[in-house]
Amino acid sequence: MIARIVRLCLATLISVAISISPISVMAADPAPGATPATAPTEAPANKATEKKAQKKAKKEKKAEKKPKKKSKKKSKSATDTAT
Repeated sequence: MIARIVRLCLATLISVAISISPISVMAADPAPGATPATAPTEAPANKATEKKAQKKAKKEKKAEKKPKKKSKKKSKSATDTAT
Protein backbone atom coordinates (compact mmCIF):
# COMPACT_ATOMS: atom_id res chain seq x y z
CA MET A 1 0.00 0.00 0.00
CA ILE A 2 2.81 2.40 0.88
CA ALA A 3 4.58 1.54 -2.37
CA ARG A 4 1.44 2.52 -4.32
CA ILE A 5 1.23 5.86 -2.53
CA VAL A 6 4.91 6.51 -3.16
CA ARG A 7 4.48 5.68 -6.85
CA LEU A 8 1.40 7.90 -7.08
CA CYS A 9 3.19 10.79 -5.35
CA LEU A 10 6.23 10.36 -7.57
CA ALA A 11 4.08 10.27 -10.72
CA THR A 12 2.20 13.37 -9.54
CA LEU A 13 5.42 15.24 -8.84
CA ILE A 14 6.84 14.34 -12.24
CA SER A 15 3.69 15.37 -14.09
CA VAL A 16 3.52 18.65 -12.17
CA ALA A 17 7.18 19.34 -12.93
CA ILE A 18 6.58 18.69 -16.63
CA SER A 19 3.51 20.91 -16.75
CA ILE A 20 5.20 23.77 -14.87
CA SER A 21 8.46 23.71 -16.87
CA PRO A 22 7.11 25.79 -19.82
CA ILE A 23 5.79 28.38 -17.39
CA SER A 24 9.13 28.64 -15.66
CA VAL A 25 10.87 29.04 -19.01
CA MET A 26 8.52 31.89 -19.92
CA ALA A 27 9.14 33.50 -16.55
CA ALA A 28 12.90 33.15 -16.98
CA ASP A 29 12.90 34.94 -20.36
CA PRO A 30 14.16 38.51 -20.18
CA ALA A 31 11.92 41.43 -20.93
CA PRO A 32 11.00 41.96 -24.60
CA GLY A 33 13.24 45.03 -24.69
CA ALA A 34 16.30 42.87 -24.13
CA THR A 35 15.65 40.51 -27.06
CA PRO A 36 16.67 43.00 -29.79
CA ALA A 37 20.25 42.56 -28.59
CA THR A 38 20.34 39.36 -30.63
CA ALA A 39 18.40 40.86 -33.52
CA PRO A 40 21.07 43.36 -34.67
CA THR A 41 23.34 40.50 -35.66
CA GLU A 42 20.76 39.44 -38.23
CA ALA A 43 19.53 42.94 -39.07
CA PRO A 44 22.57 44.12 -41.07
CA ALA A 45 22.32 41.12 -43.36
CA ASN A 46 18.61 41.73 -43.82
CA LYS A 47 19.14 45.45 -44.36
CA ALA A 48 21.86 44.81 -46.91
CA THR A 49 19.70 42.41 -48.87
CA GLU A 50 16.75 44.79 -48.64
CA LYS A 51 18.87 47.66 -49.93
CA LYS A 52 20.13 45.53 -52.81
CA ALA A 53 16.58 44.53 -53.67
CA GLN A 54 15.42 48.15 -53.54
CA LYS A 55 18.30 49.27 -55.76
CA LYS A 56 17.53 46.54 -58.25
CA ALA A 57 13.85 47.46 -58.30
CA LYS A 58 14.75 51.11 -58.76
CA LYS A 59 17.05 50.31 -61.68
CA GLU A 60 14.38 48.18 -63.30
CA LYS A 61 11.85 50.96 -62.88
CA LYS A 62 14.24 53.46 -64.44
CA ALA A 63 14.96 51.09 -67.29
CA GLU A 64 11.22 50.81 -67.97
CA LYS A 65 10.63 54.55 -67.65
CA LYS A 66 13.31 55.63 -70.13
CA PRO A 67 11.87 53.91 -73.22
CA LYS A 68 8.37 55.07 -72.33
CA LYS A 69 9.57 58.63 -72.03
CA LYS A 70 11.39 58.44 -75.37
CA SER A 71 8.39 56.96 -77.10
CA LYS A 72 6.18 59.71 -75.66
CA LYS A 73 8.56 62.36 -76.96
CA LYS A 74 8.63 60.74 -80.39
CA SER A 75 4.86 60.51 -80.55
CA LYS A 76 4.51 64.05 -79.31
CA SER A 77 6.95 65.40 -81.91
CA ALA A 78 5.20 63.37 -84.60
CA THR A 79 1.84 64.90 -83.72
CA ASP A 80 3.35 68.39 -83.58
CA THR A 81 4.84 68.04 -87.07
CA ALA A 82 1.59 66.60 -88.39
CA THR A 83 -0.44 69.64 -87.35
